[in-house]
Amino acid sequence: MSQSRFNIVFLTQRLSLLRTLQGMVGNPSTAEDLLQETYLRVTRALGERPVEHLEPFVFQTARNLALDHLRARRVQARTLVEDVPEQILHNVAAPTSSSEDAAHAEQLLKHLSVSLGQLSTRQQRIFILSRLHGASYLEIAEQLQVSASTVQKELKLIMAICMGVAERLK
Repeated sequence: MSQSRFNIVFLTQRLSLLRTLQGMVGNPSTAEDLLQETYLRVTRALGERPVEHLEPFVFQTARNLALDHLRARRVQARTLVEDVPEQILHNVAAPTSSSEDAAHAEQLLKHLSVSLGQLSTRQQRIFILSRLHGASYLEIAEQLQVSASTVQKELKLIMAICMGVAERLK
């Protein structure tokens, strides 16, 4: 596929691509940046190998760039607390709890740890990706090469186990 053919496809699909990106990232300026990056990435790919189905390739490249941007933004939001000086963090009022609450929380954590330790490796990975890293069902499914439905069912089972542990300790 030639660069000139790509230019025609890109110009024809530009508005549609831009709308797709804006819908994903929610920011017109960022969408424009991602659109430009899409053009550069596809141009680079065309220089390395032929692309049989150009239009879907362009849209998938744009989508992947948007997802990468969203992941990076999520990580950045989580790490903002790390930029706050420790002295300020220690001055933030923590909710008071009794020693009884602390003992209950410790017991709950112990039981949850045992229960989660009995999960399969895949189930543990799904739990970690979902609850600790904030990954979506689709992101987890792609990473583990399973269906999103499988991820959803496994998480439902895992959460039922967690709720059962919590209920037993009330």
